[in-house]
Amino acid sequence: MIEIGQLPNARAAQAFIDYLKGLNIQCHAVRHAQGVGLIITNPEDEHQAREELLQFANNPNDSKYLQASWDNGDTSTQFNYDSGAKGLLQQFLTGVYSLTLITFFICVAIFAGMNLGFADAIYNQLSFFGAVPHSDISQIWRVFTPSLMHFSTMHIVFNLLWWWYLGGKIETRLGVRPLLFLFVIAGTIPSVVQFYMTDSHFGGLSGVVYAVVGYTWLMGVRQPQCGISLPQAYMGFMMVWLVLGFTDLLGMPIANGAHIGGLLVGLAQALFDSRKQSTS
Repeated sequence: MIEIGQLPNARAAQAFIDYLKGLNIQCHAVRHAQGVGLIITNPEDEHQAREELLQFANNPNDSKYLQASWDNGDTSTQFNYDSGAKGLLQQFLTGVYSLTLITFFICVAIFAGMNLGFADAIYNQLSFFGAVPHSDISQIWRVFTPSLMHFSTMHIVFNLLWWWYLGGKIETRLGVRPLLFLFVIAGTIPSVVQFYMTDSHFGGLSGVVYAVVGYTWLMGVRQPQCGISLPQAYMGFMMVWLVLGFTDLLGMPIANGAHIGGLLVGLAQALFDSRKQSTS
């Protein structure tokens, strides 16, 4: 028996199993601490099953999977689907891996601290060079830590939703290494760009967000078999948001330099990674 991969919940696993049944591929699900494992019995089916899993992960709502459930579904199969808040929490935790979650909770903790009376102390420690007195190049962490601060609820919700959605997708499909590179590089270079475009008073994960947006989109275009992609409509929305940032229509300060810098970092990394995969 061979495990070909995992899906985040039992509903998705059963839909995929029903689809494989129509292809004469025997598969069953096993519970893991994170998600549901998919086990096939015939080694000769491994390559096809893995390819089908990539396609399913990219578009689980395709009508062919619904039809397969109607045609091949086994009404005797029972799963404990969980419900309510517990089920939502489980899907949140099993849909992403360590770096995505750690970053998510660090940003939330910093935001909470800034709204519980520690805003000045946190800003003094994490802001960019020159934002506060006695901050200089010897405090090297300041080139990165502004990315972890957020100044409004809308600011942090917008950034963390994109980070969870795309960062989690990159980490679960490609591993932690490409996401860690994007996180570190897009958390630093865009900050430098923003500093030279405006001043040292800025913060937020938006540079990293635009990096994972650009990376996910271009990897999906150049290497669709890698298992990550971004719908064109989502990419279009982010480009419109980028352009609107240069106007006064949004009614809030926008870190346009960080957005552009992050997008370029993500696109460059996707070009490198997709070329590497195509030659390997």
